[in-house]
Amino acid sequence: MLRAEDDEISQRFTEAARRQWDVRLNAQASKIERYDGGVRAHLSDGSTVDADIVLVAVGRRSNADGLDLEKTGVEQDANGVIIVDDYQRTNVDGIFALGDVANHFQLKHVSNHEARVVQHNLLHPDDPVKARHDAVPSAVFSHPQVATVGLTERAARARGIDYVVAHQRYGDTAYGWAMEDTVSFAKLLAEPVSGRILGAHFMGPQASNLIQPLIQAMAFGQTAHQVARDQYWIHPALMEVVENLLLALPAPG
Repeated sequence: MLRAEDDEISQRFTEAARRQWDVRLNAQASKIERYDGGVRAHLSDGSTVDADIVLVAVGRRSNADGLDLEKTGVEQDANGVIIVDDYQRTNVDGIFALGDVANHFQLKHVSNHEARVVQHNLLHPDDPVKARHDAVPSAVFSHPQVATVGLTERAARARGIDYVVAHQRYGDTAYGWAMEDTVSFAKLLAEPVSGRILGAHFMGPQASNLIQPLIQAMAFGQTAHQVARDQYWIHPALMEVVENLLLALPAPG
């Protein structure tokens, strides 16, 4: 599950999901039928699953095809997403685009950011600002919660990027110990010498909040060691997961 996430996150989330739900991996539904008690799905391995309802999740696509763009000359890519530059401008003068029709992230906070960029650039055409898509975070509001930003280990290896990794279990902090948490964890990827943060991945309570200081550090160019040591961290807050995660990185060379 969550195969686009870091491999450790994907593996541990799947394990956690199996403890809560009936998870069937690599199974295809060959037939779905109604019966008096609900819905029955017939799977490709010959088994069946009975449920009250069936949710079909097949992904999303841009709905720019309903905007009559062919009348404007606005260009789209092969997936139907409107092509924009760093200022959210299309190839047609005076036409801007933002949000899910103009990016491949399909995240509300990305749309919010792009909306602010477009607003500024419409009001200040002589002083435009660029949209930033270099450290885009995302979260999965499931149980456990997952949050991520930047590179996974898989992506770093594929790009030939040198990195070091730090891990931190929630249960090894005071708050996590009090929660009796034995599952939740966080990991961090950083450049070995500079300490520049390359990616962060959390699985556990408040993951989408705990990751925010690392998103900020990536956005403002702060190194892991600066963030760890140049401020106070409230004890025994759960945010000590982040502090200890940063401190677990090897010292810069």
